[in-house]
Amino acid sequence: MSQSAISCSGPVARRNFLQIGSAGVAGLGLADWMRLKAEGAADHGKSDHSVIFVWLPGGAPHMETYDLKPDAPTDYRGEMRPIPTEVAGLDVCELLPLHAKTARQFNIVRSVAHTFADHGGGHKKFLTGRDPREPVGFVNDYPAVGSVVSKMREGRKLGLPNYICGADNGRTHFDTFSFGAAYLGTAYTPFTFGGDPSAPDFKIQNLGVSRDIEQRLDDRMRLLGGFDNLRRSFDRTDAMQSLDTFNRQAIDMLLSDRTRTAFDLSQEPESLRARYGRHAWGHRCLLARRLVEAGCSFVTMVLENPYISGVPWLKEGTYNWDSHAVNCHMFNDLRVRLPIYDQAVTALVEDIYARGLDRKVLVIVTGEFGRTPRINPTIGSQTGVMQPGRDHWPQAMSMLLCGGGMRTGQVIGSTNRRGEHPQDRPLTPSDLWATMYRHLGIDPNHSFLDHNGRPMPILTDGEPIQELLPA
Repeated sequence: MSQSAISCSGPVARRNFLQIGSAGVAGLGLADWMRLKAEGAADHGKSDHSVIFVWLPGGAPHMETYDLKPDAPTDYRGEMRPIPTEVAGLDVCELLPLHAKTARQFNIVRSVAHTFADHGGGHKKFLTGRDPREPVGFVNDYPAVGSVVSKMREGRKLGLPNYICGADNGRTHFDTFSFGAAYLGTAYTPFTFGGDPSAPDFKIQNLGVSRDIEQRLDDRMRLLGGFDNLRRSFDRTDAMQSLDTFNRQAIDMLLSDRTRTAFDLSQEPESLRARYGRHAWGHRCLLARRLVEAGCSFVTMVLENPYISGVPWLKEGTYNWDSHAVNCHMFNDLRVRLPIYDQAVTALVEDIYARGLDRKVLVIVTGEFGRTPRINPTIGSQTGVMQPGRDHWPQAMSMLLCGGGMRTGQVIGSTNRRGEHPQDRPLTPSDLWATMYRHLGIDPNHSFLDHNGRPMPILTDGEPIQELLPA
């Protein structure tokens, strides 16, 4: 799937659980990636705290998830109905029954808004907390928040990257979702893997040495055989002695027990894997928990295409959350999408608390904007019939947060009766990131030099959301 997919044209044995391909991050081998990070800085902040960022590209509809308006006019409220949760006043969509049972463990924010309605501008604005110079395109002018965390945490030497991202195959380039590091440099983009972690043939394509080094190793030492074969090969040869420092570091990471263990989902009980869901979204969320538990500072998991999760492709469905009527029959698509989402996200919420990670790990679940309060029917490009959808709407959006030591079971902010704009407690993406940086102990006033040598603070505005701060 190409980058254009975001635009609007309308049980394996433990020994074999993981194969390692030879592709690098955006064309970089692991050794190249580590070479770029050679000039390490001191660790910053609360080094045992971390973030799981669940990204819903395309923009989830706030009025079909966390901010339903049953009393709005019919051309606004849609087909879904709210259901009560275990928290009074916190209603969610009827297609999210597991959310209703776990509501005491998370918060819903309903009043974040910004002004960039294009996917590119929306991604850049939301993921950096800064106004992009261009309202379209996905190449960042300012570093994405995960890249900032990676830069501020580069002094950590834990045997695995400080910034990891999982996405669909073909969707792993950092500019696909505006995950770029801008003037911080390529070394601080996410270490990305593609594919379905629940699949028997799942492999991490981006853990590989550079091509020149790979050519200097014999066939038995190539990475395609997986961790065990690679370890045995190096044990039998002196090839390591011929590698430069960075390639030795790359191999050390590949052979790290911490890395091996973190990616080995076969170590999880079958019951827990089933709770998350034996599909890409569920196992990405489970893998995110394992990665932060292993010490990764910032893990992004992209939940984009539900139809790789073992459900039949719906003719009136769509790839991501971009629910224009030309793309999909929004309500039918959500009847497939939301139950898978419900299972994966609530399993992550429950697991964070069950494992005692709720103070150290902050979970954020969001897309780049909401959807238009008024339903916009049009003829679907796949179906050829009139169908309902909603367009882009940055003026109002909802998101879920849990962990981070915060008080939970809250609804923060509200929109007006038609879901058009914040009514109470208006917030911005910068407020969210200020909250996140506080959790990590990172000063958002810290500056980096841009390409012209000018100091650029991490954030230029935004305050921590008081309701989300630890009790």
